[in-house]
Amino acid sequence: MGVLPASSSTSPDQEPVISLPDDSEVLNVILHTIYEMSCAQYSPSFEILVTAVSRLHAYGIVPKTRIAPSAPLFSLLLSYAPLHPLDLYALAATHDLYDLAVSTSSHLLSFPLASLTDEMAGHIGPVYLKRLFFLHFGRSDALKRVLLPPPHPHAPTPDCDFTEQKKLTRAWALASAYLAWDARPGKTRFSDSLGRKLTRFN
Repeated sequence: MGVLPASSSTSPDQEPVISLPDDSEVLNVILHTIYEMSCAQYSPSFEILVTAVSRLHAYGIVPKTRIAPSAPLFSLLLSYAPLHPLDLYALAATHDLYDLAVSTSSHLLSFPLASLTDEMAGHIGPVYLKRLFFLHFGRSDALKRVLLPPPHPHAPTPDCDFTEQKKLTRAWALASAYLAWDARPGKTRFSDSLGRKLTRFN
């Protein structure tokens, strides 16, 4: 539980403090946020930051008015994106912190959407959940647009005539289709069977 000094109007026989329901670490983040000051020097944990953001409403503060890209708390929250990308994205979604959600989403490109729990989906909500899914779908479509078209043919040379170019085009089609249609979060590797198929075009 945190405390604040009472006003000067407090009578002498009263306790000269005001009790608050939040602990000192949470209250410290809240006060720094209200006065637009950085609390990074206190190294608050991610859990403390999440609690503080969720408690801003209790003090009459709308989170999105104090967590803009130029705000100290924005940068501090974003520093946790590599470690807690989904939780941070959910926090941003809960309070409609669009810029924070966008900045965090790049850390979710390798997140397997199938592992998303119903509870977390509920926290994120339909609007930001749709944006997360469309982010993944858009990346997949972009990969297909880049990979699927074969190399443009060139004039025949002694080392690469029309026949060799046709082999390359068939190999490209097989490899790009494998990469594009079987794309998964993270690194994609050629399978041994695909490697054997590609060598037959040489």
